[in-house]
Amino acid sequence: MAVSGIGKYDPENIFAKILRGEIPCKKVFENDYVLAFHDIAPKAPVHVLVIPKGPYVSFADFTQRASDKEIVGFNKAVGDVARMFRLDEPGYRMIGNVGQDSGQEVPHFHVHILGGRPLGPMLAE
Repeated sequence: MAVSGIGKYDPENIFAKILRGEIPCKKVFENDYVLAFHDIAPKAPVHVLVIPKGPYVSFADFTQRASDKEIVGFNKAVGDVARMFRLDEPGYRMIGNVGQDSGQEVPHFHVHILGGRPLGPMLAE
């Protein structure tokens, strides 16, 4: 079910629970600003989610309210994770869904990193 990319942050969303350690994840990277872990329903051989540790609903919310250090730390982490899986050479896709029309399912900003095989067209025709 798609969620809105605006509004009040829900501290009971699944990613908030993962950040608090209430729900386990298969962590691949962590720093002061982000946590990255394998998606539980992968759509490619590599499918990692990168989430900020702060309470942000969407990219719009993140870029409006996060500190410059959080924004830079998040973006560096996305690159670090892609390099960790050696995706630079063959290529990869980053997806960030915002709001209902995009199909955003969790009301916590996150980016999907997908790779490990040719991914085809960006959108289905």
